[in-house]
Amino acid sequence: MKPWVWPLIAAGLLCSSPAVRADDFDGASPGVAWQQLTPEQREVLGPYRDRWNQLPPARQEALARGAQRWQQMTPEQRRNAEQRLQRWQEMPPEQRRQARERYERFQQLPPEEQQRLRQNYERYREMPPEQREELRKRWQEMSPEERQGARDRWREEDRSREQEQDKGNGRNKNKGHKER
Repeated sequence: MKPWVWPLIAAGLLCSSPAVRADDFDGASPGVAWQQLTPEQREVLGPYRDRWNQLPPARQEALARGAQRWQQMTPEQRRNAEQRLQRWQEMPPEQRRQARERYERFQQLPPEEQQRLRQNYERYREMPPEQREELRKRWQEMSPEERQGARDRWREEDRSREQEQDKGNGRNKNKGHKER
C-alpha cells in the first residue's frame, strides 16, 4: 500500500468513529507521546511523525485508537474501510456537512432509538436491490408531511413489534418483571 494512504485511512477511521468530537479538544488530556505508540501504531501513523507533537492531545489519542483498530482489522475490514474513505473523499463538501450533521443528530438520540434505526437499516440492506430502489423512489416522491407520517407509522409498528416480542418472552416491559 502506498505510504500516503495511511493518513487517509486513519482519517477515515476517525470519521466513522465517535472518537473525535469538537468538545474533545479542551486541553484536559496530556495526549500520547510518539514513543508511547506501539511499533504497529507508529507504522500506520508514520506520515504524522514530524508533526505529531503539534497535534492536539485529543487528536493524538483518537489517531492512536484508530491505528490500533486498523491493526486489529481483517483484510476484508480494511478493504471496506478504504472503500468508505474513498466514497467520503469523493463526496462534495455540502454532502459531507450533511452527513456530519446526521451523525451528530443520531448520536443525540436515546440508545433505544439508535438501536431501532440500526435494525431498520439492516432490514433495508437485506432487501433485494429492486425493492430498495422502489422504496427510494417512493420516498423521494413524498412530500415532507407524507415522509413524517411514514416515520410516525414506522415508529408505531416498531413499538408494536417490540411489545409482541416482549409478550412472547413473557416480559412486561413497563413493570420490568415477568407477568404472572
